[in-house]
Amino acid sequence: MQFIDEAEIFAKAGDGGAGAVAFRREKFVPRGGPSGGDGGNGGDIVLETDERLTTLLDFRFKREYRAKNGEPGRGRDQNGHAAPELVLKVPPGTLVRDAATAEVLADLRENGRRWVLAKGGRGGLGNMNFATSTLQAPRFAQPGTEGEEKRVRLELRLLADVGLVGFPNAGKSTLVSRLSRARPKIADYPFTTLQPHLGVVQYRDGRSFVLSDLPGLIEGAHRGAGLGHRFLKHMARCRAIIHLIDASQDRDLAADFDAINRELELFDPALGRKPQIAAANKIDIPEARERAQALRKKLKRRKIDVHLVSGATGEGLEELLDATMRALDSAPVPAPLERDAHPMGHT
Repeated sequence: MQFIDEAEIFAKAGDGGAGAVAFRREKFVPRGGPSGGDGGNGGDIVLETDERLTTLLDFRFKREYRAKNGEPGRGRDQNGHAAPELVLKVPPGTLVRDAATAEVLADLRENGRRWVLAKGGRGGLGNMNFATSTLQAPRFAQPGTEGEEKRVRLELRLLADVGLVGFPNAGKSTLVSRLSRARPKIADYPFTTLQPHLGVVQYRDGRSFVLSDLPGLIEGAHRGAGLGHRFLKHMARCRAIIHLIDASQDRDLAADFDAINRELELFDPALGRKPQIAAANKIDIPEARERAQALRKKLKRRKIDVHLVSGATGEGLEELLDATMRALDSAPVPAPLERDAHPMGHT
């Protein structure tokens, strides 16, 4: 299934039904009073999260949604029926923005969460509501009010506790596979030709966390280079970051480390403040081990610990997990993204 993480939709709630103007016409009641019933309320449009969904794909094929109008009132004191609500299912982690202003309207993270996107109009009052001692036969009623209409942008942000970042081919997918072992993946999302994954990592004390492997960063990602904003935004919900460095590359690894952190901070300074665990990967290769040790020594002078790991053999992964759990224990749970500064670009 194609992974679609953004969509723009138009929603129009139902209008309220008009109140009725009617009078009693029973036999033997020559001067019957007003009997016009009220109109029914228009249908709401509701967003509801469903953990069985993992993409916004359905909203790419249908972009306009209209709820039904309420029924008009009738004579003999009969009210019109209210229209049913129209429920649109979205995956947990869906952010709702006003399409024009980019204001965050809702952050739907929990499964089963319901949020009214567009409120249906109220039904109008029938003329029986306006009878008084001085106005016994009102010949007017209220019209129903119009239902709300909204044009919104839906953005899906992956719900992961820990995000893996690094340059392409740093070994992130292998590391996720190794850490989550044979446990089933939560999802496998094709991201064009790239494959981000979510994996459940079980710690030895029984606790677990969700780890996300996102496509490799390249310089300029904060401006949209590569997949740019399309995946950096998924880091917003992570509580900690594992920064994976490919030690098999014969290049300045400290400069690579700094380049990735610069991209994170330029996209959103909050990403630079998240707890980060540095790990030099592929130390099963002799030359890579030497480079990783040199990097560890260089970054230690900056009070940055570097874990030496091999996604291929599993070496160093227990120590990496220990450091990750310590980071999660000290990291706050992120608040809803009510003032998020990085709306996604339109497609």
